[in-house]
Amino acid sequence: MSDFAAALSAPTFSLGVHCDDDEITEIVYLEPCAEIKPRSLLAKETVRQLCTYLKDPAFVFSLPLAPTGTPFQRRVWAGISAIGSGETRTYGELAQSIGSGARAVGNACGANPYPIVIPCHRVVAANHGLGGFARQRGGFLLDVKRWLLRHEGSR
Repeated sequence: MSDFAAALSAPTFSLGVHCDDDEITEIVYLEPCAEIKPRSLLAKETVRQLCTYLKDPAFVFSLPLAPTGTPFQRRVWAGISAIGSGETRTYGELAQSIGSGARAVGNACGANPYPIVIPCHRVVAANHGLGGFARQRGGFLLDVKRWLLRHEGSR
């Protein structure tokens, strides 16, 4: 865990932040763990914004994200970013809106390096069940997805 620029505790999980001086390079879900004090101004601002979201799920992030992903992944992530707090879309609905297939959208969701900031937890299965999350179909990460959706007041 020492390679994180910061780590913060959320109600049932933790978040690790990777960044350089200019951009966030990755945010990862962690099992609950000790916090790591931010090691840079950007890490401190990232923790501030994540903590604000944890208090107010309608908070809108304004973090400098490092360009990453394929052009297709970036299209999917832009579509995910357009889903408002408290709302969900199915993988199929998102796929239809960008002219793709649901499985490809699911793969792009799983590759999202900025969870919560790019809210892939708002994408659910066709039956409005949870579907997968961060390339997982069970365990700790699905509990995180459940918590995030409840936090935002999603049905």
